[in-house]
Amino acid sequence: MTTLEKVRELLPEMTLEEKTQILQWIAYDLSGKFPGIERTPGVVGGVACIVRTRIPVWLLVQAHLLGSDEEEIMRAYPSLRPEDLANAWAYYGAHKKEIDQQIVENEVA
Repeated sequence: MTTLEKVRELLPEMTLEEKTQILQWIAYDLSGKFPGIERTPGVVGGVACIVRTRIPVWLLVQAHLLGSDEEEIMRAYPSLRPEDLANAWAYYGAHKKEIDQQIVENEVA
């Protein structure tokens, strides 16, 4: 079964909210723009960060990969909102190679 066939099979079981979220993910993926994520030259090396903060997406992803759950991450970074993490995970899903490379680069630094 192809991925597309799997999606077609799952679609009727999904809620309206889940379908809306999928549409947003597709739109972000196609446009390359992610709400709540910004890249500013000269700020944190120009890497993708959560808006209103200087918290890089790679840092949040690394914390998650190392076992921190969302609640722990939000306690560590009180300025974050739940949608900030959702935006970070969506960005990572579309830019995995970029973020993984930044994690490696910052482990060495």
